[in-house]
Amino acid sequence: MKDYHMFCRQCQETAGCTGCTVSGVCGKKPATAALQDGLMYSVTGLAELLTMVREQGLPVEERLNDLVAEDLFITITNANFDDDRIRQQILMTQREKAGLTESCPELAAAAKAEALSPAARWTAEEVAHPAMGLLTGEDEDVRSLRELIVYGLKGMAAYRKHAGALGYREESLDAFLQRALAAAAKSQSAEELTALALETGKYGVEAMALLDRANTETYGNPEITKVDIGVGNRPGILVSGHDLRDLEQLLEQTEGTGVDVYTHSEMLPAHYYPAFKKYTHFAGNYGNAWWKQREEFEAFHGPVLLTTNCLVPPLESYKDRVYTTGAAGFPGCRHISEGPDGRKDFSELIRKAQVSAPPKELERGTITGGFAHSQVFALADQVVEAVKSGAIRKFVVMAGCDGRSRSREYYTEFAKALPKDTVILTAGCAKYRYNKLDLGDIGGIPRVLDAGQCNDSYSLALIALKLKEIFGLEDVNDLPIVYNIAWYEQKAVIVLLALLSLGVKNIHLGPTLPAFLSPNVAKLLTEQFGIGGITTVDEDLKLFFS
Repeated sequence: MKDYHMFCRQCQETAGCTGCTVSGVCGKKPATAALQDGLMYSVTGLAELLTMVREQGLPVEERLNDLVAEDLFITITNANFDDDRIRQQILMTQREKAGLTESCPELAAAAKAEALSPAARWTAEEVAHPAMGLLTGEDEDVRSLRELIVYGLKGMAAYRKHAGALGYREESLDAFLQRALAAAAKSQSAEELTALALETGKYGVEAMALLDRANTETYGNPEITKVDIGVGNRPGILVSGHDLRDLEQLLEQTEGTGVDVYTHSEMLPAHYYPAFKKYTHFAGNYGNAWWKQREEFEAFHGPVLLTTNCLVPPLESYKDRVYTTGAAGFPGCRHISEGPDGRKDFSELIRKAQVSAPPKELERGTITGGFAHSQVFALADQVVEAVKSGAIRKFVVMAGCDGRSRSREYYTEFAKALPKDTVILTAGCAKYRYNKLDLGDIGGIPRVLDAGQCNDSYSLALIALKLKEIFGLEDVNDLPIVYNIAWYEQKAVIVLLALLSLGVKNIHLGPTLPAFLSPNVAKLLTEQFGIGGITTVDEDLKLFFS
């Protein structure tokens, strides 16, 4: 095994499409990577202990379920670069493990008999363990499947945490997440891990359904909305990330302050929810996908709130006005924590915004979205008639993530080159590659239907299942739908596993297949599920429309 300073290959832009070994392409340093490995090792042990607690018929405290989800979320790509915060999280997790072992006789006996894994027995007030890291174990196929599962669980934890912020939880979901995390770390065959990966996808569907219910029951069903992409003449606060509860609290606290609130990147779909439309100072969307934030945050002039992952290490010129909350963190940036009452105090951001210049205008106009499952179901008759008449030949699912690499220009060119009788179904920040193009409509149906954030890919699955029902088909793969999905990080992994669990086949991923897929695992996904990569726009159009 090579002696790497660090090893990380969980995102699409990993160095050389093989793994970051010196420093993360995302900006993560080796020390931070080591701490994240330590946190993953510690929380894996906690998950094993909590699984054993359930097996004893004992309840698990909600705060421990929350801790597991937050630990996983912190290690997602571009979420947290703050070594001190990660170190504190490790020590907190270690203390909880020690407390559990001491308070439960069965766990204490298992620990004494060394019937627990080393990760579960590790309760010392330390932040590193010699057995942590991805490259433990010799079988590359087993390692590959473990990574596939663990990255899916990280994405699931993110969705579970957002739902939990709105008071929506499911014990069965937490129980599976913890059981699977513990199981993936143990010695298992490739066949057993393959089954666990598909089970992870099944629970991924449940996690997305829970979050969809949390969002829609709290804020209403998304509706067709034109979102302003220009700027006003008042100072503003820019909100990026995914957490709608954070946005809601900020909107409540900025009313009457003379400050406008703008969304950035994955927060754009907040404009589609009816509950947010009552805020007259909810001004519009500023900028594009996460990777452009350095130039866009610089131009915004006001404070920026990062509610989740997708943080690019900020430039010194604007670092003093970047704030993080939730799982996000960066050294030198102010972190806003939740108070004992569950609320967050954004007064510091508001004061800073009030003395800031208005945002610099980047563009003008509007973009239209809000095509989540409820809205599309309302248009079902119109859509079905367009399909039956031949006006719509195919739907093309182009959901997923955007990224920095020039190869992602493929998705813009692919959208431009699609036949005029096709409709794009999208969710996630991949849409910024084509959501401002003038692609027209088909009989009043826009050719780009944006369902929302990456977690709203659940809407795309529901739409497919609804069309299968309407057309009386036996197999979802008989629908006139093709899948050409861009991926970047771990929430895209759980979406992929969720689609596979629903029986969807022939999904194409790009710009590259995940580096953590070993040749044998990639072959398995290709042969069993038809997973493929992308080539050129012309060749892929021939493939999809032959």
